[in-house]
Amino acid sequence: MPPDDSATAAFLPDYLSEAFGLKPSIPAYLDPMYSIQDFATGVCFASAGSGYDNATADVLGVIPLWQELENYKDYQRQLETFLGAEQEKEIITEALYIMSVGTNDFLENYYAIPGRRSQFTIQQYQDFLIGLAEDFVKQLYALGARKLSLTGLPPMGCLPLERATNFMHPDSCAEEYNDLALEFNGKLKQLVAELNDELPGMKVVFANPYDLLLQLITAPSLYGFENAEVGCCGSGTFEMGIMCTPDHPLTCTDADKYVFWDAFHLTDRANQIISSYLFKDLKSNFL
Repeated sequence: MPPDDSATAAFLPDYLSEAFGLKPSIPAYLDPMYSIQDFATGVCFASAGSGYDNATADVLGVIPLWQELENYKDYQRQLETFLGAEQEKEIITEALYIMSVGTNDFLENYYAIPGRRSQFTIQQYQDFLIGLAEDFVKQLYALGARKLSLTGLPPMGCLPLERATNFMHPDSCAEEYNDLALEFNGKLKQLVAELNDELPGMKVVFANPYDLLLQLITAPSLYGFENAEVGCCGSGTFEMGIMCTPDHPLTCTDADKYVFWDAFHLTDRANQIISSYLFKDLKSNFL
């Protein structure tokens, strides 16, 4: 049951679900095509472009994390009505919760607009986000969650968009952002240790895609990729989301040769590689 808002982890929950022997695609809670019967075996509350910080969701006009939590509470009520209290409680406590959040807080909020930069230094903003993450996990715990994977940040300075706007070192990774990701991941890892100590019966695992994704980017040929600098879609440097479609005249003909689909998101094949890597750790901890 993942809130998964990270720019580079859009399809990881689907691949992880399939790896666990469940359905290959997790339905979105707000998709009217599905019902509580579909959601009983897995559901996604994520809103692409959101973050720990509610202000990040405001920037992009998407669903904030607090609303995702309210949707989850509504889901619990529907699930109890559908299955009964005993089975609902079992599903809630045995479910694996996957959180992958934070990239947008820095790249689409803190560094993109002046609001948060006028209130926080970058170290203060990191601590602010860690506090929000801690509060969110504790709210999930109070609602019955007991198994959680908290995903760290990717080497976000190597996203094609950040390379393209790295005017001091054109086409190179923005090391400032990569260093920030490493620093923030260290704080997330410490938070995971504290949560495991503080919350009886709760098991939180820190999932770290940073090193593997950096290797995909710096040594793509080791994994059969030919391009890790730009995305497959369009120019590969600025387009993302609805601006990127397979029928765009500049879109590549074989996305499997690219690490990135667009300027911000990984290709399916790159996501599959990372999910397979993360699954090993999740399997050893939760199966």
